[in-house]
Amino acid sequence: MRKSILHPIILFIILSILLVVDSRAQSSLTLSFEPPHMLVIHGSHLPGGKIRINYLEAYCRANSTAADWVEHTVIPHRIDGVELSADQKTLRLRDTLADGVVVEHTVTARADEVDFQLRAFNPGKERSEAHWAQACVRLGDFTGFNSGNRELDDYLGKCFIFLGGKLVRLNDVRPWAKEARYIPGQVWPAPGVARTDVNPRPLSSLTPDNGLIGAFSTDEKLIFATAWEPYQELFQGVARCLHSDFRLAGLKAGERRDVRGKIYLVANDLPLLLRRYAKDFPEQQPRRR
Repeated sequence: MRKSILHPIILFIILSILLVVDSRAQSSLTLSFEPPHMLVIHGSHLPGGKIRINYLEAYCRANSTAADWVEHTVIPHRIDGVELSADQKTLRLRDTLADGVVVEHTVTARADEVDFQLRAFNPGKERSEAHWAQACVRLGDFTGFNSGNRELDDYLGKCFIFLGGKLVRLNDVRPWAKEARYIPGQVWPAPGVARTDVNPRPLSSLTPDNGLIGAFSTDEKLIFATAWEPYQELFQGVARCLHSDFRLAGLKAGERRDVRGKIYLVANDLPLLLRRYAKDFPEQQPRRR
């Protein structure tokens, strides 16, 4: 009698565990890399099944806000040493800039985030001009605005930053700058970053509460968010993209600098996301007076 009762209970427990494991496996993220520089995050639960990132789109010089993007700002670089683990969870690659700076990247996909660990080194005898760099995350499919519509700001209602202690969707941000060397778009410099040293798109007069920028999925069930440390700016661009662009600040001869970043792809639970962000990026939290 005891066996007949115990057996279905054990079977139920085993099936429950298997269902949880299978669910986590289905929602787990993996990586691929498409030359010359497209990092792809894959997940069967993501709208469109993936998120594409121009990684890295550019390494940039200072005095960039009003400058020509090609003639002045961008420092050419090449990518090599690309290695992807057999389980498609860990990607390693190396960038070599035209001025000799080498940046080693380790990108790790987990259940609901992608972790970035970078080490930049200047082996040369002169200071590098590499001041900041950008990973361009394409979010048209994720937000449900990739149908061929030429209105490049159509996804703004899905995107957000934090202002005045609360999440604000970008279509509600006021004021919204509209003039710059290149339009449209919007740039929010990080605290302490010179307003002359950021993306040459419309420059907001506002300073966000923190370095987190993100978007809701088409059905609002998921949140994409990203942050880097140290960061140069938050940016909304013309490829239905969002950026948290990281800061290098020009490496001296022989200098090394570590940079870290996160992409969160989580359930729509904002308080939980903010707790994770605060733990991962304590430097970016408001200081208590």
